[in-house]
Amino acid sequence: MSLIAVFITLTLGERMQRGVFDSWQEFRPRDLSQSDVRVVLIDNESIEMVGSWPWSRYYLARLTEELAARKAKVIAFDIFFPEHDQLGPANFVSLYPELNPDIAAKVRALEPMDQFFGKVIGAAPVVLGHAGVDEAPEGQAPIADAPIDGTLPKAVDSWPAELAAIPELDDVALGHGLVNVKPESDGIVRSIPLVMRAAGKPRPGFALEIARDALDAETIAVAGSSIGLDSRRIPMDHRGRMRLHFGAFPADKIISAADVLGDAKHLKPDTFAGKAVLIGLSADGTSDIAATPIGAEEFGPLVQAQAVDAILRGGWLERPAWAGPAEWAAAALLALLALGSAIFGRAYRIFVAAIFLSVPILSWFAFANAKLLLDPARPLLVGGGAVAGVALGLFALARIDRERLRDTLVQERIVAAENEGELHAARAIQIAMVPPRSRLRNLDPRVDIDALLEPAKSVGGDFYDAMKIADDRIGFAIADVTGKGVPAALFMAMSKALTSAALSRMEADPVTMAEAINAELLKDNSEAMSVTMILGILDLATGEVRMVCAGHEDPLLISATGEATRVRLDGGPPFSITEFPYPREALKLRPGETLVLVTDGVTEAQNAQGALFGSDRILSEIRAKTGSAVEICENIRVKVREFEDGTEATDDLTVMAVRYLG
Repeated sequence: MSLIAVFITLTLGERMQRGVFDSWQEFRPRDLSQSDVRVVLIDNESIEMVGSWPWSRYYLARLTEELAARKAKVIAFDIFFPEHDQLGPANFVSLYPELNPDIAAKVRALEPMDQFFGKVIGAAPVVLGHAGVDEAPEGQAPIADAPIDGTLPKAVDSWPAELAAIPELDDVALGHGLVNVKPESDGIVRSIPLVMRAAGKPRPGFALEIARDALDAETIAVAGSSIGLDSRRIPMDHRGRMRLHFGAFPADKIISAADVLGDAKHLKPDTFAGKAVLIGLSADGTSDIAATPIGAEEFGPLVQAQAVDAILRGGWLERPAWAGPAEWAAAALLALLALGSAIFGRAYRIFVAAIFLSVPILSWFAFANAKLLLDPARPLLVGGGAVAGVALGLFALARIDRERLRDTLVQERIVAAENEGELHAARAIQIAMVPPRSRLRNLDPRVDIDALLEPAKSVGGDFYDAMKIADDRIGFAIADVTGKGVPAALFMAMSKALTSAALSRMEADPVTMAEAINAELLKDNSEAMSVTMILGILDLATGEVRMVCAGHEDPLLISATGEATRVRLDGGPPFSITEFPYPREALKLRPGETLVLVTDGVTEAQNAQGALFGSDRILSEIRAKTGSAVEICENIRVKVREFEDGTEATDDLTVMAVRYLG
């Protein structure tokens, strides 16, 4: 029976070790109340205050300045900066091609935020996070050697390349460290890499580099199975990792970036003075999540913060080289003692039971007092024979199942966080591309125009636009891109840009505009997407409307007396499907008449019973509605939401009203 137990411990020994050592940490998590590490999180409150992520480098520079002014010892960004600021002057101008050339030139002449951020970093003790990757971006500048002396362990984590920040930031930073943390095979993070290798060069881990700068240490000395940093000797395993004793990071040491930027009154003057400060993300859809021995999910910056604190205050765990042989010796001794139970009497059996009981007690004592990891399961399994082996084997398997379930939960939440991040990005693209409603209302006193767009949770690709293209002409468009999520939002952005460009050329014929838009979309459509659209031009002098319909919903006409009718258009297929001779279609608006355009997010809105809102219902709802364009748009939106009665919308809701005043 002991041989069966030996086989079990050989095959499941590592998993059982994890279960036991994780249990010790759950029973006694590390006390972090005296930590000198602070974490500034860009959380939901910060996003509400500043805006959606990614932020302009201006706000990150302000955050750095505030922390430096508060005498932070080290300011470390657990955020990558491999690309230039997406909200820089040049990018801003490219988003709005309709800008006056003089204004565009002045915007381009503004100092890029990357340069401003770089100046702030150069004046502050900033550590930037790098990442080990399979391939670095083309043209990335060489990375300076790290201050590491000695030979790295052979089994350290290695990557073919290293992802750095842009030179404006990277070259002026105090230090750099790799943020890569690989969980173990069960998805749980138990250790943090102290040293790694990227592009064939020794590189410090993110936490170790922060601690080095916090201690003003010149170099990192690698010697055998330990790291020398200042006067500290930090044990590491054969992979160059430090085993962490986890605890709950104190809430009073986690500060919202909104509080720092807003100079919150509850922040004490010495909150950051002399402290190592990590900056990371925790807002919905932006954060990285890790499972630890004491929790199914923890924000990545908090795991790094615990590692920094462990280096500074000695909060690591160690499994010494002699642990394995000692455990096998204890197992053999217990097996011999167990065999004696068949021969000797009750007193001996009580003695053996006491010896068995002392094994987990000694393991716990070594963990709690010496921070040593000694496995009690192996001696107990072998010594206990079949009964003890089966009992502890079942415990280990139950523990494995629980870890698997926890890992599954973490993976599901990570996927959900990534998806939510995509949705936030898609919504940001979509909302940024349509003109504000206030601009539509002031295009010309002879016309009253309003439009609204409410993205669905799944995010489609609706958009609208209207602009004055001549003294007596207004161009307008409403469109709906097939597909959902970020691809649809990006295709929408391209379609919107082409539409705005076509309107800006002040063409008098919508057919010419439509053919130009369709031709451009057909050039590169690898995603096989299409866009329905109504593109029109209103003559303000006569009220004549000339339109092109590309597979879109027919518009509605409200007379000055409130009569509502559907305007039947011949139209053609959606853009980006095939070349097509789109017909020019016209109608004439009398003063007081309103042309209403909607997307299928209105007509195909559903209630809980699966019924559709439908185009006939729109006609009945807008009859006798002779108010302003705003009132008409809002009335349709309200009626659709009342019809849905809380049912989640599956498509964007977009409405445009063009009321001719004469």
